[in-house]
Amino acid sequence: MKILIVDDEKNIRDSLGRLLELEGMDAGTAESGEKARELIENQRFDLALVDLRLPGISGQELVEWIHTEGFLLPVIMISAHGEIQDAVRAVRAGAKDFVEKPFDSGELIKKIRKLIDETNICNLTEAQIRKQPEKLRFIGEHPHIRLLREKIRKIASTDSTVLITGESGCGKEVAAREIHDTSARAAEPFVAVNVGAIPENLLESELFGHEKGAFTSADARRVGLFELAGSGTLFLDEIGEMPPVLQVKLLRVLQDRMIRRLGGSRDIPLGARILSATNRDLEARVAQGLFREDLFYRLNVIRLAIPPLRDRKEDIPLLVQTLLPKLCARLNSGPRKLSPGALQKLMRCRFPGNVRELENVLERAVIYAKDGLIREEDIEGRPLPETNETEKSAPEAKPDTKENSFPAAPLLRSSERELIDKTLRETGGNRTRAARILGISRRTIIYKIKEYRLDREQDA
Repeated sequence: MKILIVDDEKNIRDSLGRLLELEGMDAGTAESGEKARELIENQRFDLALVDLRLPGISGQELVEWIHTEGFLLPVIMISAHGEIQDAVRAVRAGAKDFVEKPFDSGELIKKIRKLIDETNICNLTEAQIRKQPEKLRFIGEHPHIRLLREKIRKIASTDSTVLITGESGCGKEVAAREIHDTSARAAEPFVAVNVGAIPENLLESELFGHEKGAFTSADARRVGLFELAGSGTLFLDEIGEMPPVLQVKLLRVLQDRMIRRLGGSRDIPLGARILSATNRDLEARVAQGLFREDLFYRLNVIRLAIPPLRDRKEDIPLLVQTLLPKLCARLNSGPRKLSPGALQKLMRCRFPGNVRELENVLERAVIYAKDGLIREEDIEGRPLPETNETEKSAPEAKPDTKENSFPAAPLLRSSERELIDKTLRETGGNRTRAARILGISRRTIIYKIKEYRLDREQDA
């Protein structure tokens, strides 16, 4: 943490500087508002301590300048006894808090830490809301994508809880953002949190917040992401990684629409819609005792499966057309075009990492290209196996997102046909049960029935 101390008295600057250093913080100093402006314009500070009475530019004028110029710099005003009214006016001008001289060192440090923590949360949330300034949409005209857009449109008109499934890199967060952006909550925050990326010992505090004294280092109240989402949307990515103890608490939130901060004694109403996503097979994790069955059913009110890129390869040229100019602009490389051979090679790639991997392959190609043309040798994608069978997915990949892949090792067509036919006979033609036994999706088995002309009575 780096704190700017603005005071015309050298002994105050020195004593505050020593205090902050003892607390592990860095201190910068300015003896006037003019000097403070110069430092703020050229350095980054986490917080400013500003004396109300300064020669030249006053403390209040400095606060107004910081606010007008749009610096994300929280300010604590320092005022002498009898200047409370002036300090209040400074707070109205943009200061976040004030302390009165002579101040208590311990209380000042608590105020500083609390304000920096709150500012960081607000900034993080704002970054999550705005990190993708353009409203993302699924790129493509494949029937799978057209159907997906229609489902999103219908889902967005409701407040139902949605579980988004699909392989890594296929666009689960894009789907969540589309649901939010086309819903009645579009003007409210969209807060995304990757459950698998936050350490388990911090996750509860991040999601639910905590009260002062809830644990050893909790020296101030902290608002959680559930509250920061307000009446908007909270997107829980990688929900399959949530620890069991938090699964219980999330279940309660979904049931009661209430949250309770860690260490708190009262419930707080929840206004946000909950969307979650996973590339795991949650049904399998339920069977293994790794995920609560009752929570699964609470999350799985509406299921939205995102198709993998291999099932809509016809969209690759359109994806390239959209992604390539953005990559060139970001890399300052100048415009690039794909040669016919490079595009053909892309069409032959497997892309187990889906659209995210396609973007990575294109980024490398932009860097490797010797001039404005990307050639076949600049493409480093992994080619399809010679059998043209879709690559076997990782064990944890969601089965119902592998539209045309078979879970076992590649089988000869005759053996595959025989196995499907036998399973259908055993289940009386019930496609859903047969698909479950074979470990594939219902859509996949319907595709295979048509492919092998296995016409028989089946469930609707």
